[in-house]
Amino acid sequence: MTIRDWPQSERPREKLLRRGAASLSDAELLAIFLRTGLPGVTAVDLARQLLLDFGSLRGLLGAGQEAFCAAAGLGPAKYSQLQAVLEMSRRYLQESLERGDALTSPQLTRQYLLLQLRDSPQELFACLFLDSQHRVIVFEVLFYGTIDAASVYPREVLRRCLSHNAAAVIFAHNHPSGVAEPSQADERITGRLVSALALVDIPVLDHFIVGDGELVSFAERGLL
Repeated sequence: MTIRDWPQSERPREKLLRRGAASLSDAELLAIFLRTGLPGVTAVDLARQLLLDFGSLRGLLGAGQEAFCAAAGLGPAKYSQLQAVLEMSRRYLQESLERGDALTSPQLTRQYLLLQLRDSPQELFACLFLDSQHRVIVFEVLFYGTIDAASVYPREVLRRCLSHNAAAVIFAHNHPSGVAEPSQADERITGRLVSALALVDIPVLDHFIVGDGELVSFAERGLL
C-alpha cells in the first residue's frame, strides 16, 4: 500500500494543508521533504527509519555530507536541498530580526542564535551589531576555537563595532559540550569586552551562551 492509498486525513501533505505544519510528526515532515520512499517502503516509513538511524530529526539535519548521502533514500541531491532549506531558515530569521528590535524580540533572537551556533563542532564567538534603535545591522562570527585558547581580542571587537557604526552589541558563543553554563573564562572575557567598549560608549546588552538546545543570558543572570 502506498501513501496515495491512505485516507486523506492521514496523508502528510493533506494533513499539513488542512491542519498546519505544526500538527505533523517529525516523520511526516521528513516524508514531505523526501517526497518518495523506496520500493516497497513508503516515504513515511523511510522517514521513520532515518530518524531511528540518526537518532533524531536534529541528528539527521546536522549530519555531515558523507553520512547523510550514505543513508538509504538520500544522496547528494537531497543533501543540497536540505542545506538550502536550512540556509533559508537562517536568512528568514535574520531578516525578521533586522526588521525589528532585537531586545523586544527575545525569542526570535534566541532562535536565531541557536540556529547559527548550536551545532558547530568548535567554539565560535559571534556578535550581533545593533543600531541606535537596537535593530540588527549584521551578525558576524569573529573568533574560532575555545575562548581559553583562541583568543577573543577586545581591540578586534572594537574595530568591527566602529566599522559597522554599531550603537550597541550582543555577544554570543557556543559550548560544543552542550552545557550552557558560563565559565570563569567566559565571565573574564565579557568583563574585558564591556570595559573596552565602554570607552567609546558602546554598551554590551547581553552575552548568550549557546548549549544543546538552550541559551544562558548574562543579563538575566546579573553578570553584566
